[in-house]
Amino acid sequence: MATLTEQSAQKPYWGYALWLAVFTVAYNVAEGLISIFFGISDEALTLFGFGVDSFIEVMSGLGILAMVMRIRQNPDKPRTKFEITALQITGTAFYLLAAGLGATAVYNIIIGHKPETTLPGLIISVVSILVMWALVAGKRKVGRELNSMPILADANCTLVCVYMSLVLLASSLIYELTGFGFVDSLGAIGLIYFSAKEGRESFDKAKGLECECGDEDCR
Repeated sequence: MATLTEQSAQKPYWGYALWLAVFTVAYNVAEGLISIFFGISDEALTLFGFGVDSFIEVMSGLGILAMVMRIRQNPDKPRTKFEITALQITGTAFYLLAAGLGATAVYNIIIGHKPETTLPGLIISVVSILVMWALVAGKRKVGRELNSMPILADANCTLVCVYMSLVLLASSLIYELTGFGFVDSLGAIGLIYFSAKEGRESFDKAKGLECECGDEDCR
């Protein structure tokens, strides 16, 4: 139990945590809309899958936002049904995304499908890496100051978004340089691993296993 002095010192950081949660949701909405638009118009599977992932992250972000608001108001209050349901829906959506990407990637490889261009994916991935890395740093700092395992775990899960952005960057760059159509499908397959990983972690967090993201700060 934190003392009154500790609670007073922590108060500004709960405000930062709330701001980070709101920004994460807003950014993922914008990123999802842009990525899906260009993914469809350019027939780029990796970019499309990345955009769908962003919208799934919105649901996860809403759960985290609800958690921050709850703990900020009453640290001893148990997690709400909304938080648990949001995480469960998120986990299910990630598994469905992994399955859909796998089936479409195999189909595209068989028919030799090529995207029209992956330049938008190249730009979006670079922006995403910069933004998500800043969010990871901010969430880790706030999590340490508040000694909050859920926020630290969320920071490391945000790091997974950086890895997914790197997959998008690599596949987009290779396609632009080589024109090999199968690279886009291989990039989508790369997203499957992280989608399945995030799906499992969402269900683990719904059960209260906050440190399953593997963050060293959670140990």
